[in-house]
Amino acid sequence: MPHSVALIVAAGSGERFGGAVPKQYRDLAGIPILRRSVLAYRHCPSITSLRVVINPEHRSRYEEAVAGLDLPPPVAGGRDRQSSVLNGLEALAQERAPDRVLIHDAVRPLVQPATIEGVVRALDDRDGAIAAVPVTDTLKRGEDRTIVETVERAGLWRAQTPQGFRFAPILAAHRETAGIGLTDDAALFERSGRPVALVPGSEDNLKVTTEDDLHRAERLLGRGGADIRTGSGFDVHRFGVGDHVMLCGVRIPHPHGLMGHSDADVGLHALTDALLGAVAAGDIGQHFPPSDERWRGAASDRFVRHAANLVRRMEGNIRHVDVTLICQSPKIGPHRDAMRDRLADLLGIARDRVSVKATTTEGLGFAGRGEGIAAQAIATVALPL
Repeated sequence: MPHSVALIVAAGSGERFGGAVPKQYRDLAGIPILRRSVLAYRHCPSITSLRVVINPEHRSRYEEAVAGLDLPPPVAGGRDRQSSVLNGLEALAQERAPDRVLIHDAVRPLVQPATIEGVVRALDDRDGAIAAVPVTDTLKRGEDRTIVETVERAGLWRAQTPQGFRFAPILAAHRETAGIGLTDDAALFERSGRPVALVPGSEDNLKVTTEDDLHRAERLLGRGGADIRTGSGFDVHRFGVGDHVMLCGVRIPHPHGLMGHSDADVGLHALTDALLGAVAAGDIGQHFPPSDERWRGAASDRFVRHAANLVRRMEGNIRHVDVTLICQSPKIGPHRDAMRDRLADLLGIARDRVSVKATTTEGLGFAGRGEGIAAQAIATVALPL
């Protein structure tokens, strides 16, 4: 069988998508978009190896997204897509150069095995082949929001990925056209005069470029149904010496600190237990025992990320989280938005799926007496049926 490598390009910054998390690392139904793309190729028998090209500044996000998949080291991308692909091809050439390479955009996470196999088979008698879908809509060319002409759609196709090539010709084509800034590998292959086959793709093989694309992808994945789980968490920490408290990952000035083995972030501790409970994975003490010196003074965001990764490894989707902080002080309102942003970032979900609330106990109990802070959390998780 030919040695066929999937080269997944994930070096973009996601500027058009917006937000603090590059789109390839955003969660899609509980699993990072990049991880879904990687898994699509790992499940194809014709793909013998896989390599990912990333922005080196995103290395920690990459490691989280592909945790447990035992991939070779990623390749550092370049200043644009074309240079990132060339970097990936050069890295493959320095190792065991493959017979074929399938180049895939990391933000096309719904590619189906049939599409991948179709491109691979086309390379039996062609140097290049791409997945594509025929244009069915009437096309208009416009200027200043006015139609200039109707474009004949016959023979027009919309290019997708994977785009597959025999390795030596595509490496040569990339080297010959380096620096031109093309966004499509087939285009530079065409410049060298080589024909490229069209392989039927799928309308579901969408490229996640906007929030609307992400929501559409979620709807497509949701057609198969899901096992909806709910977990709850509760935690308490008392006040002690200090000049700030950590609540939901946000540092808040306060006359007293919260006492605990870690940073005593009562909100994140409750949320960690809620996530673990939703997937029946025990509690925070089992995963991070207070008797272990490794966790002394540790930032509690590590605990939340661990629980979220457990959900992802079960191919689960964190649908919504709700944290309630119970205290007389500090005032939570001025920090609520920062807390929601921080939790959304930690979990890799949209901000509108995160709720942070606060209440007092009307002066009753330990919280009412100002002795400490309590928190409760609920997490809703969808697992595949």
